[in-house]
Amino acid sequence: MKARLFLIPTPIASDTVLQTLPASVLEVVPTIRFFLVENIRTARRFLASLKQNIPIDDLTFVEIGKHSDPTVVLTQYKSWVEAGTTIGLMSEAGCPAIADPGNVWVQWAHQWGAEVLPLVGPSSLMLALMGSGLHGQCFAFHGYLPIDTQARVQKLKWLEKQSAALHQTQLFIETPFRNQTLWKDLLQHCHKNTWLSIAANLTAPDQLISTYRIGQWHQKNFAPPKVPCVFLLMS
Repeated sequence: MKARLFLIPTPIASDTVLQTLPASVLEVVPTIRFFLVENIRTARRFLASLKQNIPIDDLTFVEIGKHSDPTVVLTQYKSWVEAGTTIGLMSEAGCPAIADPGNVWVQWAHQWGAEVLPLVGPSSLMLALMGSGLHGQCFAFHGYLPIDTQARVQKLKWLEKQSAALHQTQLFIETPFRNQTLWKDLLQHCHKNTWLSIAANLTAPDQLISTYRIGQWHQKNFAPPKVPCVFLLMS
């Protein structure tokens, strides 16, 4: 039997917004007994939130976070694939392998001949792009910007040039406690006519999506919240 790897999306805001998951997720997840997850504790909590009578204590979880031994994970993972197992890959929030290290495990699934089955679900990047009003036919995601101030400013200026040259929306994220520092650099170093959008807590009752030119942002008394945000730039 050919192994299958299901890519399982999870809610972005919290486990209380299960309405953001399609019925297919609720149908497939209870049939899986083996999981690759970023964090076992949050994975178990998510499965319990589905209220599908999943026997959580009978499931097998392997953590793939940054503190895991990749050799050990790879050995266990390969044995599952060779046995024709159905496996679930789950990130902490949103879609696996998108702004997420899970892509390497998807690559191995392809290499070993497993069937890869991505399930539809919420993605903060796509929702932010949709809600920004910026160009959605040509865009690029850059992950986290440099921590060093000078390098970060240089990166922002490069992103502006790329956006103008390619008519391309630039997306990036930041650690919540550095949101305000990044915001200050954006307003100080980007051109006043550049579009800047910010999206936070998407799908939650208090979600934020707002888009203005840099010059307009200067006139507003706004500070980004200390939560995961998506920033979008368009020259």
